[in-house]
Amino acid sequence: MRTKAKVEMMFLAGEWVRSDETFDVYDPQDDRHLAVVPSGEDQHLKRALSKAKEVHEKSDNFPTHERIRVLQEVANYMEARVNTYAETIASEGSKTITEATKEVKRAIETIRISAEEARRINGETISFDQHQGSENRIGYQYRFPIGIIGAITPFNDPLNLVCHKVGPALAAGNPIIVKPASTTPLSALLLAEAFLHAQLPKGYLSVIPGSGRTIGNGLVTHPDVTMISFTGGLDAGEHIIREAGLKKVNMELGSNSPVIVLNDSDIDEAATSCVSGAFSAVGQNCIGVQRIYVENGKYFPFLNKLIEKAAELRVGNKMDEKTDVGPMINEEEAKRVETWVQEAISKGAKIQIGGRRNGTFYEPTILTGVPRDAQVAKEEVFGPVVIVEPVDSLQEAVQYSNDVNYGLHAGIFTSNIDKAFYAIQHLHVGGVMVNDSSDYRIDAMPFGGVKGSGLGREGVRSAIEAMTEPKVISFNLKQF
Repeated sequence: MRTKAKVEMMFLAGEWVRSDETFDVYDPQDDRHLAVVPSGEDQHLKRALSKAKEVHEKSDNFPTHERIRVLQEVANYMEARVNTYAETIASEGSKTITEATKEVKRAIETIRISAEEARRINGETISFDQHQGSENRIGYQYRFPIGIIGAITPFNDPLNLVCHKVGPALAAGNPIIVKPASTTPLSALLLAEAFLHAQLPKGYLSVIPGSGRTIGNGLVTHPDVTMISFTGGLDAGEHIIREAGLKKVNMELGSNSPVIVLNDSDIDEAATSCVSGAFSAVGQNCIGVQRIYVENGKYFPFLNKLIEKAAELRVGNKMDEKTDVGPMINEEEAKRVETWVQEAISKGAKIQIGGRRNGTFYEPTILTGVPRDAQVAKEEVFGPVVIVEPVDSLQEAVQYSNDVNYGLHAGIFTSNIDKAFYAIQHLHVGGVMVNDSSDYRIDAMPFGGVKGSGLGREGVRSAIEAMTEPKVISFNLKQF
């Protein structure tokens, strides 16, 4: 049912702008009508690009100290409004209010780290006299802003993942145009409010909601866009690679993350960590735990403990602070997860707990006996489902862990340092979390994967490096 909702405007090069074309945003929990949002058109993208190009060509007007000031003020503005940001995240998306509050605090930290790293974009001197005949030359390299960044962001972290693109881009001195997920655009627009308050120079930031076909493809293919920063699905990522042309592409494409639990581990700690890693954010998390390989000696004790802890989770109203698991982003996604689980069951898998859907809600689900050709075993489920399998050895667990076309994060629980390092050396992933689930991450660390999990690394410092280019300077002193 359509109810009274807020009418939003897009943030176009520092100004709020309306559009004749709009779309509606609904709360996935109860289909409550939240907002009418402008849908960007070609004219809006062209205007944003024109303004971004203009300020990039005059980048001396945005010195480092001013970038730091803006980012610090944005963080302070957000910190004073944590509840507003959290309620927006929880209302338009899947997160519980508790999870949304944590996301806001992480987003604030991401912006603050960006401010700190802005002062550390350093170069280095070069010893030109290492080459015979260059004794009279001295020089250095420094990093300069790469140009206009096109950012395409997903629904599952609608604030912090936007901050992970906007913060580093501005810290490096680049203008950036954001196309947020159409299911969750309100958090990105609320972030733009903070930058307007901080008096970010006009042209450096645009947030344009709209279709991927118009705004997304426009950013990907436009020659004035120097780099695309994308977080989303593998199919969309492959499309971007084909269409982008000669520009930088940084992308995180999700995963099917494994966790290994060995006989010498603390199974209570491992089960607690894996339940959180598998079912937080309703499993709609790129580094969420999807497969758990347990050494035979601890398989049944671990499985029983995992089921026990999963049974304690409260599924329900995401605005209730006592709720652990809310709805998925829409009923279509919940039905897809249901279909994948049913396919696994038809091939011999067993449900240990969960497995039921009610509208957009899907219960936390633990499966055993899942064949490796099932969708839920080989692809990214992006829902509250985890597989548990026994293995004979660490080597077998590593082999199974690597047997998918993804490699973002993995976890291993062990008290043996040699076994930990075996996993570190042999797991084909971008990050190995020892005695944590795959779901562990801080916003300052490099973040990314291999194979179908993407290209490049996020994390503030890594993103800044990707969003800048080195320029080499050489002085021939004979002329002075």
